[in-house]
Amino acid sequence: MIAIVNYGLGNINAFANIYKRLNIAVQIVSTPEELHAAEKIILPGVGAFDWAMTRLNESGMRDELEELVQRKGRPVLGICVGMQMMAKRSDEGVMAGLGWIDAEVRRFDDSLFTQMTHLPHMGWNDVSPCSDEGLFRNLGSGARFYFLHSYYFVPQNLDHILAATDYNGTYASSVRSGNVFGVQFHPEKSHQWGIQLLKNFAEI
Repeated sequence: MIAIVNYGLGNINAFANIYKRLNIAVQIVSTPEELHAAEKIILPGVGAFDWAMTRLNESGMRDELEELVQRKGRPVLGICVGMQMMAKRSDEGVMAGLGWIDAEVRRFDDSLFTQMTHLPHMGWNDVSPCSDEGLFRNLGSGARFYFLHSYYFVPQNLDHILAATDYNGTYASSVRSGNVFGVQFHPEKSHQWGIQLLKNFAEI
């Protein structure tokens, strides 16, 4: 069963509907007891970093989430701010992140932008996977995803980068460290490419 963590942020119903159409077992979870049965986990997120961390801490699910991900090795997919929360810190706030990946989140330097780029990075953009296996299997050439963000993920270990995107410079738009996966874009808003990526995660 894939558990979608409901701590008050993210397009949880959109993920659930996609998995139901794919006939993949899914449950929206709001308590540690519901989360405990998860075989895989999706951690969505929208909005500001500190607000997302506060909402997760107040949900009562953080300890169970840490147990499943850090000690039991359950695969987890962080999406948008859900991915950024997996870093140690963010320029957007003062709270510590989950620290599941040795990384930090930085704000795009818009003083370096050209007339063609601005904040937030919003809309469709290309994603260039480092491999066509795993999370990006069967996506084919020309895969595009929907983005909405002003901060980006910077892993200390470049081997943790799964895919890159160019927005006035290249940055990591997908990462992996062991059982911890993250994507900066919104697969639930990315049509056939997003559906295939979510299916791939279910099959990892």
